Parts: sequence; C-alpha cells; structure tokens
Amino acid sequence: KLCGYLQKLSGKGPLRGFRSRWFVFDPRRCYLYYFKGPQEPLPLGHLDIASACFSYHQPEAGAAAAGDEPAAFEVHSPGGAVTVLKAATRQDMTYWLQELQQKRWEYCNNLDAAKRDSRTSPTPSDFSKGLVAKDNPGTILSQNASAERARNILAVETSPTDLVGEQAASQPAPVQASAINFSLKQWSTEIKNSMSSLRKGNNENRRSVFYTTEEWELLDPTPKDLEDSMALEEKRKHLAEGNKGRRLTSSAFPFDFGRIPHKARRPLKDMIGSSKNRTSSDSSPTEWCSGNGNRLVSELQLKYQSQQEELEKLKKDLLSQKELVRLLQQTVRSSQYDKYFASRLCEGVPKDTLELLHQKDDQILGLNNQLEKLNLEKDSLQQEVKNLKCKVGELNERLGMLMETIQAKDEVIMKLSRQLSECEDSTSSQSGAINSPTATCTNKELQELDRLKDNLQGYKTQNKFLNKEILELSALRRNAEAREREWQAKYTSLEAKLCQIESKYLILLQEMKTPVCSEDQSPAREVITQLLEDALKAEPSEQPEQAFFKPHLVSEYDIYGFQTVPEDDDEEKLVAKSRALDLRSLSLSENREISTGVKWENYLASTMNREMMRCVELKNLIRSGIPHEHRSKIWKWCVNLHVKKFKDSTVPGYFQTLLQKALEKPNPASKQIELDLLRTLPNNKHYSSPTSEGIQKLRNVLLAFSWRNPDIGYCQGLNRLVAIALLYLEQEDAFWCLVTIVEVFMPRDYYTKTLLGSQVDQRVFKDLMSEKLPRLHAHFELYKVDYTLITFNWFLVVFVDSVVSDILFKIWDSFLYEGPKVIFRFALALFKYKEEEILKLQDSMSIFKYLRYFTRTILDARKLTAIAFGDLNPFPLRQIRNRRTYHLEKVRLELTELEAIREDFLRERETCVEKRDLISDDEEDS
Repeated sequence: KLCGYLQKLSGKGPLRGFRSRWFVFDPRRCYLYYFKGPQEPLPLGHLDIASACFSYHQPEAGAAAAGDEPAAFEVHSPGGAVTVLKAATRQDMTYWLQELQQKRWEYCNNLDAAKRDSRTSPTPSDFSKGLVAKDNPGTILSQNASAERARNILAVETSPTDLVGEQAASQPAPVQASAINFSLKQWSTEIKNSMSSLRKGNNENRRSVFYTTEEWELLDPTPKDLEDSMALEEKRKHLAEGNKGRRLTSSAFPFDFGRIPHKARRPLKDMIGSSKNRTSSDSSPTEWCSGNGNRLVSELQLKYQSQQEELEKLKKDLLSQKELVRLLQQTVRSSQYDKYFASRLCEGVPKDTLELLHQKDDQILGLNNQLEKLNLEKDSLQQEVKNLKCKVGELNERLGMLMETIQAKDEVIMKLSRQLSECEDSTSSQSGAINSPTATCTNKELQELDRLKDNLQGYKTQNKFLNKEILELSALRRNAEAREREWQAKYTSLEAKLCQIESKYLILLQEMKTPVCSEDQSPAREVITQLLEDALKAEPSEQPEQAFFKPHLVSEYDIYGFQTVPEDDDEEKLVAKSRALDLRSLSLSENREISTGVKWENYLASTMNREMMRCVELKNLIRSGIPHEHRSKIWKWCVNLHVKKFKDSTVPGYFQTLLQKALEKPNPASKQIELDLLRTLPNNKHYSSPTSEGIQKLRNVLLAFSWRNPDIGYCQGLNRLVAIALLYLEQEDAFWCLVTIVEVFMPRDYYTKTLLGSQVDQRVFKDLMSEKLPRLHAHFELYKVDYTLITFNWFLVVFVDSVVSDILFKIWDSFLYEGPKVIFRFALALFKYKEEEILKLQDSMSIFKYLRYFTRTILDARKLTAIAFGDLNPFPLRQIRNRRTYHLEKVRLELTELEAIREDFLRERETCVEKRDLISDDEEDS
C-alpha cells in the first residue's frame, strides 16, 4: 500500500505555504487521495495520477544536494493545474516519483487490456476473488518491449524512509514551524472529520466532563473551614480520603477523581504553589534591582520560615482534629449499635443472637482500627519514599555537578594540548610557509570538485527520471491513439451494421404494407427468414488483430459466467438473444449515469484509514447495487459481520480441518452431494463439466458444511447457494457465507428433511400478499391458483435460476447485508412489477403458465429495486417474526396429525391379513 506523509503547497496570499498531509494511493481509480491525518475518514481531495505527469527541479548551484534535506516535486494535471508536493528527504521524493510512475504505467496498461474485450470490466484482478476473477485479465500487456526494457534501465534504485508506508501512520507528522495545518478550501471536510473524531472519542472513552488532561487532588480543608461548619468539614474529609484510595460507606460528592491510576497525580496545591513561584520569579527582577536588595532577601527568608512553621503547626492541629472526628464517629457508631441492640432486645430478639451481633461488631471495630493503623503505616512509608526520592535527587544533582567539573577539566586539558601542539608546529612553520598558499588553493579546488561531482550526480538522476517520464508519456500517448483508432473502427462497424438493419427493416415494412394476393411465399417471408438467420448466425472466428475492431453486442457468456443464449430450439434462442440485447442496452444506459459509481468510490475512499461499519449510507449504496469490481470485498465483509461470533469460537484452520475430515471419512450426505454437483448450475461455464474449477470448490464447501452441521448434512438447494457465493468468494469465505444463510438468517428447520421453516415462510408470504397486493391476491383466490408452488423455490435458493443474473446479484447484495427480509421484499416486488399483466389473465392454466416464466422477462433492476424498497414500505421485521411464530405452531400441529395418520395406516396394514397379503401387478407378473 503506497501511503505516507508529504507536504502540499496550498493557500493564497499570506496563508500560502506547505501543509503536512497524509497521502494514500487508490489503485482502483489511480487516484492519490490526501487526508489531514492517517485517522481522518474523509479525504480533503485527490490527484488523478492516470492523466498526470511529474517533474522536479535540481537545487541551486550553491546549495548542496544532500539526501536528508526536504525536496519538492510537481504533479501536472490536465487543464494546466500544478500541485507542488514536498517530501521529507530527497530519498523519499525519488521513491514517491518512481512508485507513482509505476502505478500509472500499470493502471493504463491494465485499462488498455480490459478495453480490448467489452465483455469484461476494466478491473484489476486484485479486487475480485472467486471464480469471476479468473475471467478478468490481470496481466499487463506491454505494447512495446523496447520501452519496457528502457524503463527498467532508467529506473533508479531507492528505498523509502520511515515516513512512507503503513508504518508511517504511527509516526508524528513532519510539520514546519510556520505552517498552518488547516485548509480553508476544504473547510467543510475539515469540520466533518473533526466531528467524526469527536464522536469516535466519545464512543471509545466516555469520561466525565470534569476530567482534564492532568489529574488534580483536592486540597485538605483548612482549620477555619472546620470551625465554620462541621458538616462541610466532614464532606471534604470524605473527598480527600476518597482520593487517597480509602473506601467509605458514604460520600457527599458524587464524582470520582481517581479514575486514571496510570497518570501521576498532581496536587492542586502544588500547581498553585508553582504558579506562585512563577509569579514571584517573574516579579523578582524588579525587587532585586532595588538598593536594599540584601535586606529584602533576609526579610523574605524570615517570613518564609515563619510561614513554614505556622503551616506545620496548622497541619498538626488538622491531624489532631481529624483524629478527634474519627473518635467521635466511632463513638456515634457504637452508640447507634447499642441503641439498635437495645431496641431489638425489647422486641424479643434471642439473647444468643445479640451476643453474636456484639461479637461481629467488636470484630468490625477491630478491623477498622487495624485498617487505620495500616493506613498510617502506609502514609509513613509514602513519606519515607518521598524523602528517599529527595535524597536521590540531591545525589543526582551532586553527580551532575561532578560531571560538569570533570568536563571543565577535560576542556582545560584539551586547550593546553592544542597550545602545546601549536608551539611544536611553530618551529616548522617557517620551513612550510612557502608551500602554504599552494595547499590552501588545493583544498579549495578539492571542495569545488566534490561540489561539482554532487551536482553532476543530481543532474544525472534528474535526467534519468525525466527521460523515463518522457518515454512513458510517449508510450501512453501511443496507446491512447491506438485505443482511439479501435473505438473509431468499432463505431464505423456499428454504424454500417445499423444501416444494414435499418435497410432490411424498411424493406420489411414496405412488404408488410403491400397486400398479399396469392398463397405463394411472399418476399416479406424471405426478408423475415433472412433477418432471423442473420440474428442467430454464429460469429465467425477472426484473427486476434481483427477481433479488436469487432463490436461484441452479445457474447456467449455474461460477466458472471452464465450462458446468454441457450443451445435449444431456435425460438427459445431468439427470445434469449432479444433479452440479452435488452440487458445490454440497460447496462449501457446505466453506465452513462455515473452517480452511483462516484458515490461508491467516495465511500470506499473514506474507509481507507478506518474499517467499514454499518450505517444508513452503506445500506442505501448496497441497495442500489454493488459494482462488479467491489462485490468480492463487500460480500466478504458482510459475511464476516454476521459470523464473527462463530469465527471467534473456532480454532484457526477450522475449515481445513472439516474438509480433511470429510475427505478421510465420507458421511451419508457425500453420495447425494456428488449426484447434485453437475446439476447445480449447468448453464454456468464454471460448473458445466466435471473438470470445471468450480465443481471441486463446490464439493469441498458442501462436504465441510455437512460435517459442521450434521443435523442438516445436505439439502438440495444448498448447492446453488454455495455456487453463487463461489463466484465472488474463495472456498473458506463461501463456507462461512453458507453458515450465515443457514444458521444466522434462516429459521432453524429451513433446510431439514421436513422443510418446516420453508413451509412457514410460504404462509407468511401469503399473508403479506393479501396485505400489500390485495387485488392480485384476490385474483389468485378467484381462480384457485396456488402461487406458493412457484415462490417456494425463490425462498429456498434466494432466487437462483429464477431471475436474470444482473437482478439476481443485486438481490444477493442486499440479502447478505440486511438478511431474509429482503427475500419477502423482492418476492412481492416481482408480483407488483407484473401485476397488471397477471390481472388480465382470466383462467388458471394461463396464469400458472405465465407465473413459471414471468420473472425472466423482468430486466429493469432499478425499477424493481425502487418497488422493493420504496413502494412496499413500511416493512417491519417484527411483523414477519410474529407471523412466523403464529404459523409455526399451526404447521407443527398439521405435521403431527399427518405423522399420526401415517402410523395408524402402518399399524392397520400390519394387523390386517387381507391388506398384508396384497401384492402388486409387477409382483404377480414375476
């Protein structure tokens, strides 16, 4: 991860200057985001590296190009904008420039590689996992091998310092003394970040508003306060003792001033004393400058000593008063106990009980006395520790003085040694006086030569970098020109094809307008036949260089691996191709509206410095659909969110342990799993043959889950859930995704042999249909159409093989985040989407036939999502839970009755001789 501290030149007028910023490179869009600090959630802005170029200037001739001095470089963006950034050292500057060049080169070449095939999205393979990621080209296509070799030759070997990389987040930001680290241009973002940090601080460390950065201890009350009010003195006494760590039975002050034990407490009187000392030190020069300075000093010393003596006397009085109060409290407490015992004795309490209470009271008094003694011992020990610390301080001061004396003596020795050496050299100075001018000139020339060598090395490095920059920009320009030529060729090909189709369409309209007088085959039939043949004709194989210019309107497989056109009869093939063209048209129109994509990029940019968390913004984004390139990351996060408690209770390598156990010892579910593997998604290329990569992964996940949950083992339908999860997740993540669906989302008996939970949900769905879509429900009741025969599979496998793939994955996006309520929402939305068409059907056979395929005709995912999350509101989860509880009891009673009927039948069959002797026709024939 390319990140670290840089200083950015910003501001205007007198506020213009370098401000320290935290920069993070985002390889998804080749953006360089900058934040105020590593912990800020929202970026202040970004630089588009994909379309930028870089440069830097060599230091002036008189300045040394030292590696530890700050070095600035420039980022030139389209439109003439120039951003000046400064690294802490020239080494860091070189590293940043090399890395940004490399990131730009990789991104642009990846973009070129992806643009060559319109069936795939221009997404680096690092951001997609699972089987879908295998389809995306992750390698860089080098357009020019010589350019690649030249780049490697011109590269400069360098390594970053501690201010670059993820470890730099723990380092303090390098801020200049005159810099103002606040951006007026992005003031709204600054305020949002500040509010976010305040909320984070309140959540992590909720302290009283009375806390400050340093802890205070309350002062002990003065004797005057004791004389004024006994109650006030006792209250303050309790406070002071509470701060010292003593536990009292009652406290008159509700706040606790001792919550942070790891900080050294600073008494308030010391702070006041230090403030007085500072005040006296500030005013002391005026007093010392007077004529009677010595006399004032002596008077101040006498006053200070008298005040010290008075303070000691007051402290002794205070201690005696405290002791007196303590004795009075004990006397009051004992009198209260005697009064209590006397009242109890009058009430007829047994004498032995009173004696026992007296003993306990004596023990309590003894323990309290012992506690007081221990506290006194503790105070004396603390005083001894303070005295020892003072002695240690005095010894350290004496040691420092001795060290300074030794250092002064060493300086004297060195000075005398230099004088001695000068005296010795003075004898030989006359002989070398002639050669001294020559030696001085030689030293100056050597220094100048070293400076020139340093400048030459700096210019060589700058020349290498600029040559590499020119080379890369030239190669990228050639790639852009080639890409433009390819798009122009595609546009020309599409325009030619459109003209041909429009010409045939006009001919067809003309022929259809002309009346047919004879029974012979009309020209219109020939045109229609020709059009159908052209539409269903297989695409011829072209050369690779010709394929670049071929417009791919409908490919054989979509981006998820599903077959777009089935290999069945021509009628079904024509309908499928028409549907695929409509989907392609919708996706192209959605791609033109980039608002959703921009929102996703902005949200993910805000999570670079922090973890994702559940919020309304994320829920709305997921409901609008997760982009293809981010789906792996978001799905994995959703799964981990729901199964965190399961994962925390398992040992590392839990999935591999289950898988190893399943491979060593097959269980009863293994046979059924093997039978269902190839029947899972036969229309997806990742599961179409026994050698497909998805088949083995599907087998591993299902076997591991059968050992984790032996109560279910395996149920038909789990294979389809895992197959969809494996398209975007790795094996272990897909396993936990199945755990999320079966053990977290769905009721307990949803996938057992009785399918109890599934039956209950169908009855709940009927209730919701009668409430949300009453007209349609009444229509079904009128013609006695049991639509739960269709919707049962929707709920069991979460719409797999029931809707088109684009809508399916948008449903799964919301399902993995919000849970099973989404299934009810989209099931109702599908019926509401086609409500008017269904109401037009007037017999049960046509209605049931339409219900079997109508979901495949729904293509507009945006409209369906708006119905599910907008038109059907309110949709409380509590209502679904209550209805589930209600219908669960009814279904259990029905199953109990059926089981009783079955047992009666078996018992009657065993006891009845006539029925027992009956044989089937097959047995009779044999």
